[in-house]
Amino acid sequence: MFDTKFVVVVREDLAAWQKLNVTAFLSTGVTASKPELIGETYQDAAGNVYNPMSVQPIIVLTANADTMRKIHHRTLDRNVPSSLYIEEMFLTGHDSANRDVFAQHSPDDAKVVGLAFHTDKKIADKISKGAKMHG
Repeated sequence: MFDTKFVVVVREDLAAWQKLNVTAFLSTGVTASKPELIGETYQDAAGNVYNPMSVQPIIVLTANADTMRKIHHRTLDRNVPSSLYIEEMFLTGHDSANRDVFAQHSPDDAKVVGLAFHTDKKIADKISKGAKMHG
């Protein structure tokens, strides 16, 4: 049905609350950069209006630290824009502090705990190779 995939990959050793938090943050980054992914508002039978959501499913995968690093490098090698969450961001309390700690790390030393991207389905599959469905 879709020629593209919206993928979130989280590191498998995170606590449940961390996986959920990272998934939520990363999803906002992808949709902020691709507003066409957001559909129309929802309305229930009583006339209440709700926020719009993604027009396509978001695939949530998990991977170990080594695979996360490889996936991160694959996005960079293929010039696929991504949202990235590093371990040190759990120690901050706000966006500005997140940005400061993020700027201290390069792709070679970042402890990636989550990554999200939206791209062509075949490219998405190559990038996320080694990750598995979150279960």
